[in-house]
Amino acid sequence: MNQAAITTSTKQTDIKRSWHLIDVKGKVLGRVSGEIAHLLMGKSNPNFVRNLDCGNYVVVVNARQVKVTGKKEEQKNYYRHSGYPGGLKAESLQELRVRKPEEIIIHAVKGMLPQNKLRDKMLKRLFVFAGEEHKYQDKFKS
Repeated sequence: MNQAAITTSTKQTDIKRSWHLIDVKGKVLGRVSGEIAHLLMGKSNPNFVRNLDCGNYVVVVNARQVKVTGKKEEQKNYYRHSGYPGGLKAESLQELRVRKPEEIIIHAVKGMLPQNKLRDKMLKRLFVFAGEEHKYQDKFKS
């Protein structure tokens, strides 16, 4: 009897997560966000399946110095709503870069992840820092 190779499905216990450090200084926001989203989803892992969270940990540094093209610095707006009538707040990229530069990266990556129940789990493994220093130095010692 001829035995064919049996394909086994990936289980949550089979998933091995690795740590990645990305320096976004001088890199274009959209390009680097796609790269980060790819790592968070774990699409490069050999045991990737869409129905499980197979992604890796990603630490992003120098978020304050990420680059955007064109006139986005002045013209791109981020919106949020307080929930009260007239509570719509608009903020340009320039203003957000001063107030909370980490949110620029998080917002861009969030839009590139699949819009399903796994997205929040993936975003919990994204750590963004405005400057060079971060608290995950021990993960990258070789």
